[in-house]
Amino acid sequence: MQTNHSQSDFVSPALVRLLAIAAGAGVANSYYNQALLAHLTADFALTAGTVTLVPVLTQIGNALGVLFLAPLGDRIERKSLILFTIGALVIALIGAALASSFIWLAIASLAIGLFATVAQQIVPLAVHLAPPTERGRILGKVTGGILFGILIARTISGTISDLWGWSFVFWFAAAIMIVIGGALAMWLPKVPPTTTLTYPRLLGSLWTLVKTHSVLRRAVAVQFLIFAAFIAFWSNLALLLAEPRYQLGGTAVGVLALVGVAGALAAPIVGGFADRRGPAAVISVSATSVILAFIIFAFSRQSIPSLMVGILILDLAVQSSQVASQARVYALDPAARSRLNTVFMATMLLGGAVGAGIGGAAYALWGWAGTCGFGVASAFLAVIVSRKRLS
Repeated sequence: MQTNHSQSDFVSPALVRLLAIAAGAGVANSYYNQALLAHLTADFALTAGTVTLVPVLTQIGNALGVLFLAPLGDRIERKSLILFTIGALVIALIGAALASSFIWLAIASLAIGLFATVAQQIVPLAVHLAPPTERGRILGKVTGGILFGILIARTISGTISDLWGWSFVFWFAAAIMIVIGGALAMWLPKVPPTTTLTYPRLLGSLWTLVKTHSVLRRAVAVQFLIFAAFIAFWSNLALLLAEPRYQLGGTAVGVLALVGVAGALAAPIVGGFADRRGPAAVISVSATSVILAFIIFAFSRQSIPSLMVGILILDLAVQSSQVASQARVYALDPAARSRLNTVFMATMLLGGAVGAGIGGAAYALWGWAGTCGFGVASAFLAVIVSRKRLS
């Protein structure tokens, strides 16, 4: 980056759109395989329990990428790191497309998850390039792109695999990432590293950031609880829809998931509101809205339209809380935004794992009422934490 240019010179609307598309396309690679499991089971003669290793290993790769690759954005020139990660992701996708055995595919899936976290390198870069008065809005657009990528990944991969086979999904994904990598190589500005810490000290500084910033501790606690409620709902929705009262399958889950597109579209609006009114109000209202969503779910036992209303409220609330919390976290230390993002995202993903576990156990013990009860309790704790005075 040339020193005689201001930071805002590099954050044109076109560049923001490119970053949003790149982040969404990157994260989608972690979700394509979820629609391929039936095809993989047939082609490799697998059991249902074995084939689920593909998405499990992909999520493990995500966790490793967030913890060990994303912090490098503060240590290495960001454009170079992003392009290197995209290159590695393309190789992993081609490896999956060429997989002749399930073991090969499983290893490639781990690598895909690892390098698909390029999205978590793009998010702090977007914040770094944005002028302070526009950070919330720009963050909202990029995270909205991520949510949109997650939502449409299953639909795209399901359609392509039904028409041309599962391997073509990975060829398609590789081609998309090559195009995006070329666009970023042309238009992304170079951003110098913000720290000279060695890699071990860089990772060690993650805990230092948590100890130093009470705002960070509260933000990650709130998002942990909200995301736990969110995943508890989505991990048990298929079980609810399979009950005699609905007798619906996975297609219905996919259709209902598309309601969440509204959350992606609303993210920039929420980000702009956070810029004007401050993120604290957005976070508190979002946590309260999650409670409302689960109350609707609890009384939606016979009503798909009511479920859709609840999903709309839940997805918008979770997206709003994430955008506002990240805006607050990124403002803590401009030199540590990649590491701050690592702490935030790793904690949020942990919350999702906890929500899937406890929410599933609650469903097994008490049915849908148990899942809704867990969602209300988790969101209620988030409201309390969001309104607690910082120490």
